[in-house]
Amino acid sequence: MDAKGNGEMAAAAAEDVERAIAGPTNPMVTPLLTDLYQFTMFYAYWKAGKHHERSVFDLYFRKNPFGGEYTVFAGLEECIKFIANFKMTEDEISFIRDSLPSSCEDGFFDYLRGIDCSDVEVYAISEGSVVFPKVPLLRVEGPIAVVQLLETPFLTLINYASLVATNAARHRFVAGKSKMLLEFGLRRAQGPDGGIGASKYCYMGGFDATSNVAAGRLFGIPLRGTHSHAFVSSYMSPDEIVEKSLQSSDGSHTCEDFVSLVQTWLNKIQWSPSLRGIFGETNQSELAAFTSYALAFPNNFLALVDTYDVVRSGIPNFCAVALALNDLGYKAVGIRLDSGDLAYLSCEVRKFFCAVAKDFGVPGFEKTGITASNDLNEETLDALNKQGHEVDAYGIGTNLVTCFAQPALGCVFKLVEINNQPRIKLSEDVSKVSIPCKKRSYRLYGREGYPLVDIMTGENEPSPKVGERILCRHPFNESKRAYVVPQQVEELMKCYWPGSSGKPRVELPALKDIRDRCIKQLEKMRPDHMRRLNPTPYKVSVSAKLYDFIHFLWLNEAPVGELQ
Repeated sequence: MDAKGNGEMAAAAAEDVERAIAGPTNPMVTPLLTDLYQFTMFYAYWKAGKHHERSVFDLYFRKNPFGGEYTVFAGLEECIKFIANFKMTEDEISFIRDSLPSSCEDGFFDYLRGIDCSDVEVYAISEGSVVFPKVPLLRVEGPIAVVQLLETPFLTLINYASLVATNAARHRFVAGKSKMLLEFGLRRAQGPDGGIGASKYCYMGGFDATSNVAAGRLFGIPLRGTHSHAFVSSYMSPDEIVEKSLQSSDGSHTCEDFVSLVQTWLNKIQWSPSLRGIFGETNQSELAAFTSYALAFPNNFLALVDTYDVVRSGIPNFCAVALALNDLGYKAVGIRLDSGDLAYLSCEVRKFFCAVAKDFGVPGFEKTGITASNDLNEETLDALNKQGHEVDAYGIGTNLVTCFAQPALGCVFKLVEINNQPRIKLSEDVSKVSIPCKKRSYRLYGREGYPLVDIMTGENEPSPKVGERILCRHPFNESKRAYVVPQQVEELMKCYWPGSSGKPRVELPALKDIRDRCIKQLEKMRPDHMRRLNPTPYKVSVSAKLYDFIHFLWLNEAPVGELQ
């Protein structure tokens, strides 16, 4: 087949890929979701005839967030959805025409009508991976003008996603594997998009469920939620409950007056051997609210018990309703604490549950779930662990979704090659010096199965091999270097968008699979890299050949000063 036929086949394949990938979750993610200077540069490139020049850009970050030594990469799927559907509408082109100086030529706007991402290629680390500073998360290749239009949207889609996924992973690490983590942040998030994104990426980072119904529908995330204090305080007395009957769980019989059954159990608890004298008269409006909620959701009864008094009212009332449900074959889910000394209260609640289980012979009641909420963060979870507690699940909102401890990740998008010529960005701040040229990235593992170092090499250098010693060098500090004999070598970058190149494309995995990958990756990390206080920095290096080239180019591009 001739070159023309091959080109047509590749173009057709690219069109098939585009049609197969849905658009971004947020319809506001369009080609106009960018900074004005991307279009002014595009016009300048077009005017100079440079717009078709082949460029390579790296997207990476310079420092791990939250004072830690790792980051979770997120947002890739949304980037691929964006470029798969990249096309400017007439209205958008008209707006750009009005926004640019009137001296811009008509031919430029005609050119914008035809641009897409069929000539762009995107190579990326798999979403959900643990990643480190300086190592490219994405490598974007294509015509320089089009690729620069992708810069701001890509950074927008990756910065927050990776930040909040990392925040979620850090909360999971402190809470421990056995605890259920619930994301409750929608009402405190930075707008609807922040709320939706937080739910998705917190789930990816290790949370179990969300309260966000829209996110549950969009992404298949499990939903959790009970009731608020308003529900409890909306009741005045049990007399408000009109429909009092409840069928048993197996359908064999019906309790005609569930309200009276609850009251009977409350009297029994009050006079039980272990609990006598702990509480007196409980709040009857709270009891009415709990009873009403149990009648509505007998299989999913979880009560918020701190509206009035946890120990003297909330817990006795909950137990009365839970034991009445137990008589009918139902099992209460548990309680939620939203205020007070969570460590102390959770221990007191557990003692109460154990006493009920013992005094009334209800197997398993002592294991009834205890959920805690109330402005929780990493520090709170750590403090609870040190104090000792009986909490089974945490509902975390504000500090999680707003990333209160650090508001931004700081990803950057830097040109590293144009027309096969490596480019470098210099700075007096060494941390801002870019690593030039098209690169390949590898993760080298040691004998114990932990990652030892990430290494970047030039594109055409031979890959590191298992059992072969390789010199790993710090990109900028000549004294920091080490030999590594890897027991496993993992290449990090894969092709997620081949454009019309005809190269095989890695399929976008389901969110659940990305979440599983994230959890497994975090489990592979050495514990001292993961700890909250004074974590050990993970090593990021370059090959000896790339190190020499970086410094050759640095000296070549830096102007030589002259002393007078």
